[in-house]
Amino acid sequence: MKSNTAGYVFTLLAISIFAIQDGISKHLVSAYPPLFVAMIRYWAFMLFAVAMASRSPGGLRVAVHTKRPRLQIARGLLLSLQIVVAISSFVIVGLARSQAIFSSGPLMVALLSVPILGEKVGWRRWLAICIGFVGVLLILKPESGFFDIRFLVPLSGALLFSFYVVLTRYVSRDDTAMTSFFYTGIVGAAAMTCIGPFFWTPLAPHDWVFMGVLCLTGMSSHYFLIRAYNLLDAVVIQPLTYLQLVFSAIIGLSIFGETLNFNTVVGAIIVVAAGIFTIWRENALARAGAKASKA
Repeated sequence: MKSNTAGYVFTLLAISIFAIQDGISKHLVSAYPPLFVAMIRYWAFMLFAVAMASRSPGGLRVAVHTKRPRLQIARGLLLSLQIVVAISSFVIVGLARSQAIFSSGPLMVALLSVPILGEKVGWRRWLAICIGFVGVLLILKPESGFFDIRFLVPLSGALLFSFYVVLTRYVSRDDTAMTSFFYTGIVGAAAMTCIGPFFWTPLAPHDWVFMGVLCLTGMSSHYFLIRAYNLLDAVVIQPLTYLQLVFSAIIGLSIFGETLNFNTVVGAIIVVAAGIFTIWRENALARAGAKASKA
């Protein structure tokens, strides 16, 4: 019982910090190039990934070993690109609406898992996916009568992250979670270091504080999430991550003066409900499959 309580605490801490991280990212990207902000953030993330790998069983020697080097590199590149797209979206579209569109991620993952992972999706999940994308269309419904091309930015971010998740599942067949975490930090930092210096911009003194807090939030949020997964099943944690949408919306509305229309709110509710059902159904089938294999 105590471990469950601690798991929920770690999950809520991680989600809250992720939302704060998004708010700080929006503040910084409003004044500085996204690639520059992502580079500094990735440097801190790389140090954290190396530290965690060093403390894992077998240390760095075991963490570095991968049977899927090309896919691990692809994962790292995908996530680094997704972070740049996501933080750009916070300024272009807004924090709250971007998170509403990002919440369609589990639905995209379910779709991509069919051709890439060879998974089977039953009629219940197909129905949930279709309903979820109706919610996405509601969020994207133009107020002026014309589709806003800026929405392609968060949509691209959601798709990139979905590919990253599916590839993470694929490499998990051969590599440990720590190996994947290690390569996520190393590859992303290397990619950003190759490009980011061309966008180097002197930071105002007070923004160094924000940058430092951003780096701390990046490390602490992942640490708390790792601790949460050590104590709770993924099926419990994944639906709770939708709280980030709520927390980010509060930050966007209260601090950045963003507004949400009726369609966005209703669409987000539909997407979240469909996503939670998809996650639950996927885990229920996995448990049923595990029991059948043991029988």
